[in-house]
Amino acid sequence: MEPRNQTSVSEFLLLGFSQDSVHQPLLFGLFLSMYLVTVLGNLLIILAVSCDPHLHTPMYFFLSNLSFADICFTSTTVPKMLANIQTQSKVITYAGCITQMCFFMVFGGMDTFLLTVMAYDRFVAICHPLHYPVIMNPQLCGLLVLMSWFMSLSYSLIQSLLILQLSFCTNWVIPHFHCELAKALTLACSDTLVNHILLYMVTSLLGIVPFSGILFSYTRIASSILRIPSTNGKYKAFSTCASHLCVVSLFYGTGLGVYFSSDAPSWRSMIASVMYTVVTPMLNPFIYSLRNRDIKKALQKVLGRTLYVQ
Repeated sequence: MEPRNQTSVSEFLLLGFSQDSVHQPLLFGLFLSMYLVTVLGNLLIILAVSCDPHLHTPMYFFLSNLSFADICFTSTTVPKMLANIQTQSKVITYAGCITQMCFFMVFGGMDTFLLTVMAYDRFVAICHPLHYPVIMNPQLCGLLVLMSWFMSLSYSLIQSLLILQLSFCTNWVIPHFHCELAKALTLACSDTLVNHILLYMVTSLLGIVPFSGILFSYTRIASSILRIPSTNGKYKAFSTCASHLCVVSLFYGTGLGVYFSSDAPSWRSMIASVMYTVVTPMLNPFIYSLRNRDIKKALQKVLGRTLYVQ
């Protein structure tokens, strides 16, 4: 049996969306605009929640954490892509690629867990309103967020340590705009069985378990809302969770798109990934602000105060 062609890799090449120089300015402007909107929108949500005492509740505490995770999630991929377009380089260092994968898994996991926690918060608020302040106390809210961080960091560190044990072939080209774990594993010369088992096992768990929790919460919520006698009462109860339901649908819809397009042509996989990593975090602030009067009022106060100071 002939020895495999193995070497110590120092960098990878990210092919990105297009190798045509004519398209580069358009791509740079498009992704820069989406990135700035994402960062600004989510920062405004965090600022509004922090500055308005009326928003110091569990629901908005989780929302501000989700906004922070969304900023970080998008920032793991888009700035490097913009830098590569600007410098007309497709290179990312080995250390940079591993770091990008690590943070991508951390903040992707945080989004999943926080959406599940927010569904539980809505379940308690609608199904057990009298016990809501007791159940969703500050200690529990903090613990739920800390557990989300712990589980996301644990998976990311384990997967990153396993990747560091791999050796890569002379083909270092990743047909994507960021260092995607599944694509990087296909370039390894050494055995990736453990990596693939962990990847698919955790992907299934992160998809099935949190989604089952969300589905259970909204099944109970729907049952409670239907038992409310007045139409106005039903509308008010539903409006408290409508924004979260929209965000969950968008997040899991685009997430499924990424999962099912993993074996598709690279351009389809990249489009699905953009919807998941860039478009969803960009739309989240709009969904919450447009459908939430409290957020609207807080944003008006923050923006009005900023304009007054200027």
